[in-house]
Amino acid sequence: MNTLFPIFVKAEQLHTLIVGGGYVGLEKASALLANAPQARVTLVAPEIRDEIVELTQQHPNLSLIHEPYHESHLQDKDLVIVGTNVKAVGQQVQQDCKARRLLVNVADTPDLCDFYLGSVVKKGDLKIAISTNGKSPTFAKRFREVLEEILPDSLQETLDNLQAIRNKLKGDFQEKLERLNEITKVIKS
Repeated sequence: MNTLFPIFVKAEQLHTLIVGGGYVGLEKASALLANAPQARVTLVAPEIRDEIVELTQQHPNLSLIHEPYHESHLQDKDLVIVGTNVKAVGQQVQQDCKARRLLVNVADTPDLCDFYLGSVVKKGDLKIAISTNGKSPTFAKRFREVLEEILPDSLQETLDNLQAIRNKLKGDFQEKLERLNEITKVIKS
């Protein structure tokens, strides 16, 4: 049973640490910055891929530290993502985060994760996160691709229209909710 509680964090208001400068670190940094281009991100690793270095040109809030992880890198961080294939580093980061009460995701190690990074469908302002409870990120990715293909690009126009209607509605919360439910009932048809 999937007991995860889905949330969308305002990553641009957080300082995220990514540990790992290889392919997985690149994947995590790219995903984070694709969703929150102004997010403040620090990536630490003794070796950092050229593609990550190139990301700093597009994202001035991405800082790189060319050295092995140390607990001091957690200072002033809000969220931690580990993207390294060195298991001992992942375990150490997880222990250090737990001691500081920081949420951490250790890629490909569900038992060390406080949260999972789901696959995300984006169509304008609509975002749909897909989680398999850490069991199969590949399935989540494939399902994302299916949803991206079938959801129309015109969804943004629909969202904009619904926002305009919502802003014009009068009455208390319950009245507005009932009216919006009536308007959006067509989606189920």
